Amino acid sequence: QVQLVESGGGTVQEGGSLRLSCAASGRTFSTYVMGWFRQSPGKEREFVAGILRSTGGTRYADSVKGRFTISRDSAKNTVYLQMNSLKPEDTAIYYCAADRSRRLVVGAHRDLYDYWGQGTQVTISS
Repeated sequence: QVQLVESGGGTVQEGGSLRLSCAASGRTFSTYVMGWFRQSPGKEREFVAGILRSTGGTRYADSVKGRFTISRDSAKNTVYLQMNSLKPEDTAIYYCAADRSRRLVVGAHRDLYDYWGQGTQVTISS
């Protein structure tokens, strides 16, 4: 099993920044892709960004490209999501997820991910 714990959420004004962290524990060697998803009320959970643990290859949703950056610290088993130029539409609960499959590219569908954190609330005020 793998446990994922998110932190770093909060409320910021439009145009501000936040950095989310996801600390992984347990059988972390079995996780090959780490991703961030988000879900706002009345909407489906959507892919935000993902990173391959082996190569550091990344993938982003079009809505966050150029504003968000995903990174990893393998020694700390932690993945980060740096969010800049935040907009009200970025308001959501952000979830960290891990995929056990040995993929060559980051998958964007939530069904590909095996482990999930509890989520952290991000609220952007206008």
